[in-house]
Order: sequence, then structure tokens, then C-alpha cells
Amino acid sequence: MFAKRSPRMNNFKNGDLVPLRTLTNLRWMAIAGQIAALTVAPLYFNIALPWGLCAAAVGASVIANVVFMTVFPANKRLAEHEALAMMLFDLCQLAQLLTAAGGLTNPFALLILAPVTISATALNLRSTVIVALTAVGLVGLIAMFGLPLRYMDGTTLEVPTLLRFGSLLSIIIGIVFIAMYSRRVATEIRVMSDALFAAQMALAREQKLTDMGGVVAATAHELGTPLATIKLVSTEMIDELQGKDGLMQDAILIREQADRCRDILRSMGQVGKDDLHLKQAPLTAVVHEAAGPHLARGKDVLFDHELVRGADARPPNILRKPEVIHGLRNLLQNAVDFAASKVWVDTDWTSFSITVRITDDGPGFSPQLIGRIGDPYVRLKPAQVNEGLRKDYEGMGLGLFIAKTLLERTGAEMTFANALDPFLSPLEKPERCGAVVLVKWPRSALEAPVGLTIGRNRPYGL
Repeated sequence: MFAKRSPRMNNFKNGDLVPLRTLTNLRWMAIAGQIAALTVAPLYFNIALPWGLCAAAVGASVIANVVFMTVFPANKRLAEHEALAMMLFDLCQLAQLLTAAGGLTNPFALLILAPVTISATALNLRSTVIVALTAVGLVGLIAMFGLPLRYMDGTTLEVPTLLRFGSLLSIIIGIVFIAMYSRRVATEIRVMSDALFAAQMALAREQKLTDMGGVVAATAHELGTPLATIKLVSTEMIDELQGKDGLMQDAILIREQADRCRDILRSMGQVGKDDLHLKQAPLTAVVHEAAGPHLARGKDVLFDHELVRGADARPPNILRKPEVIHGLRNLLQNAVDFAASKVWVDTDWTSFSITVRITDDGPGFSPQLIGRIGDPYVRLKPAQVNEGLRKDYEGMGLGLFIAKTLLERTGAEMTFANALDPFLSPLEKPERCGAVVLVKWPRSALEAPVGLTIGRNRPYGL
């Protein structure tokens, strides 16, 4: 139920995910903006710029981009150290340009945050720290050695010391804040994407098993009649071939092999779940099916199917959606994992809703994490609580995330809670004292259409 991070996350950590084309396109945009600023400043604002230093900085970026586009293929993805080198190059190029064009008094000094933001979003933590520290160091050098802005007549644009210090401080704080903020948001997005990928894989596996079961069920059904005919004919041949040992032995062998095929198909047919008339099933049957793999794991799983007054006495027929089966199975696995000895599965239904409640007699959810249950990669219980229940258990909450994602996709609302009142004494402790998971659907979201009846199996894949 709980899993380690998938290879997709590990690949991200190791780099090789930053497209060269993206960085070169961003650099072309930066070059265009720099040329525009260097052109507009003397023409419209009468500012004199050291053209040699500025042209060297912009030219270095142009040369770098041309080299990258010429040497490397357009679809190249940069390794971690290559992307880091490009970020550091962009920082140094921008620092040189700012040093020659007014230092931190230049309003475009804020652009030094761009490489830091890209690094925090696309590179690992070590590279982001290197880029951020380099940016802070370069900002300090720009503040000390930056050339002031001068007008065409030679006068210097005077900026108050307090304003210069404020610019220095604001850019440094911006670097730190943007790096931390971007890193946090990007990490959350990647973790969620990775967990959703795991949920999709789980659902695809469940659907594949269901489809495979349908093929087996259809095969067992379709071959049952010809095998029965072969057995009948072979039995009649045995009766007619009395005294002809050679032929009678062949007929006996045919009958035995027909019986063997029947037994094989019968055992295979037991796993078939996608026959047309089994696309729907009573709610209680679907809940029992979801719990099936966990009924023989040393814990008592007790079922209680109740009826809320005013509803139909029979359990509703619901669609056997893989999302429902796999999601409930994950929830039951978690309950069995941490239960001391018993798990209760209560099924209620009314004319408007269907509810499944799963309760255990374990320690319950950790109070400090109960608000985050359903998030991926969250440890649900501290090590000292797990000890004695499931040794060396290192779950990260991915199983509950998958269950929550799949069940909510079917229209369910989920609630996680603890059954035990923390103010009760040990003598007042109820039997159902562990975790409680409540799953509730609108009846219309699960109930099978009335017109879905038994009919011929459809060809597989159509």
C-alpha cells in the first residue's frame, strides 16, 4: 500500500530533465531585452553607457547561445552540472552588465532573480543553494564596484545611500525568499505529479486484471459446452469399444483430458470478473471482493451491512468500477496493517447515499498528521507507534493517497478520524478504538443502470 518514490522522482533528482532549448530561448529573450534597454537609455533618457563593457556582456550571451545551438541537438536535455553551469554563466553575464550600467541603482537589477528562480524550479537543492549563494555574492560585488549612471553631459545620477542600501537588502532578501518559495512549490508539484502517476498505474493494473479476468471467464463459459460434448461422446465410445483395448484406452485418455480441461477452466473461471452480467454487483458483494486479499492475514475482518430506515431492504446494485475496488482495498489494507486484532467494515445505504465505514482497534492516526492524511509521502505514524504492530514499517502515505484519489474520482467524500476519545480512561476504552475512515457516495454515482441485464459477452477489446 505504501511505496517508495517512483523512478520518475529519482530521475528528476539526478538531473537530465532540463531542456537545452528552453534555456536558450529564455536567453534569447533576455538578450533582446538587454539590447532594447541599451538602445533606449541613451536615446530617450540621455544616459551615457560604457558601450565596450556592455557590448562584451551581451556578445558573450549571443556567442554562448550560437555555440549551444550549433554543437548540441535541439532536443538535448541537460545534465544537472550542465544546467548549473548555464545558470552560473547567466548570473555572471547579468552581473557584468549591471556593474557597467549603474549597479544596483539600475532598475533591471531585479532580473538577477531569474536564474535563481529557474534553478529552484528545475534543479536539485544543492544546485539551487550554489546558484543562490553565487547570486548573493555577485550582488555584493555589484554594490561595491558598480559604475554609477551618467548623463551625456557628464553629470552623475546621485542616489541616496539609504536607497542604495535598501536596493541591496531587498534583492538579497528576494533571492532567498524566491529560492525557498519556488523550491517549495516546485517540490509539491513534482511530488503530487509523481503520486498521481502512481495512482494511474495502480488503476491501470486493476483494470488490466479485470479485463484479463473477463477473458478467462468468457473462455471458461464458451468452452464448457464443447468439452461436455467431448466427454459425453468419449464415454459412449468407451462403452462401445469393450474388448478393443487399444482403442478403448485412447477413448479413456480423451475423456480424462477433457475432464482435465474442465477442471483447469473451472479454476481459471473463478478469477473471471468482467463477464457482462458481473459488470454490476450488490454493494455488499463488491465490499467483500475488495476485502478478499486481506481476509487471511491474521486479523478478524467483520462485516456489518445495515439499512437506514426508508431505504430499499436489498443492498443496491452498483457498478464494479476498478477505482472503487482498488480504493477500498487500499483502505482495508491500511486498517489490517495497524489493527491489533479486528477490523470492522460497516456498509450503510439510503435512498440517496451509500456509505462504507472502516474501523480498526489499532492505535489510530497520529494526531499531528491527521489533517494531512491523503497527501502523498507523509508518514502516517511515528516509529514508536508502529513498533510491535508492523516491524520496520516505513510507509509514506502513498497508498492512502491512491485510495483517496481513486475514490474521489468516483464521486466519494472521505473523512479520516480516530474513534478513541483521548479523555477516556483505559477501562472505558471501546472495542473500536482505532482509526476510522468514512467513504460516502451519492447513490446515483455508484448505482448501476436498471437496463444493464445479462446478455452475450462482447468480444474482448471492443
